[in-house]
Amino acid sequence: MNATDALEFLLVGARAVQVGTANFVNPRATLEILEGIELFLRHQGIDRLEAFIGTLETTCLFPFADEACPVV
Repeated sequence: MNATDALEFLLVGARAVQVGTANFVNPRATLEILEGIELFLRHQGIDRLEAFIGTLETTCLFPFADEACPVV
């Protein structure tokens, strides 16, 4: 796992990510992930992680099936 992996989970709405066994391979994995997330947020001008969580915008991939793409 790396910062990109963690950011992908956060983007779709995860409020936490588990680093787990990545620490066995790289004892600094947690710190590197946190630093990578911080760098990404700073680069994007996002001041709080909360402002990023769950922000993925999608469009319906099934325009021919009304039941698969409910109008919100």
